[in-house]
Amino acid sequence: MYQFDHGGQLSCPATASLVSKLLYSRRFFPLYVYNIVVGCEKDLQTGKYKGMVYGYDPVGCYDLEPYGALGSAGPLLQPLLDNQLGYKNMENPKHLPLTKERAVSLIKDVFISAAERDIYCGDNAHIVLVDEKGIHEEFMPLRRD
Repeated sequence: MYQFDHGGQLSCPATASLVSKLLYSRRFFPLYVYNIVVGCEKDLQTGKYKGMVYGYDPVGCYDLEPYGALGSAGPLLQPLLDNQLGYKNMENPKHLPLTKERAVSLIKDVFISAAERDIYCGDNAHIVLVDEKGIHEEFMPLRRD
């Protein structure tokens, strides 16, 4: 609908704002859902694409974050991401560049450890990688019992 009315696709910040307004409109009877809006936007200064992650609370407040984890396993995942990506609670950390391979490996490790401790985590992880070559999907089983 937006594409036909405005002649272009909805940007990632505009999508984040739309989701916020939808959640806020239900503030008196909130939807208890865990939302993350993730996308890529072209940086106007450098011309390179930049990843964006927006996290929400139940009434629609949102913030641009470098990474995020929500859902029933969110409290288990977030400290690990803080340590490995944010280099928090580390003495003299060696800041390694986040390559595509390291990111996918970290995602797999995080979900495997969450599946061991959270019964609501699910049986599979659906990993979607977006880069300049397109969209790549990978399904990873978490439990085999």
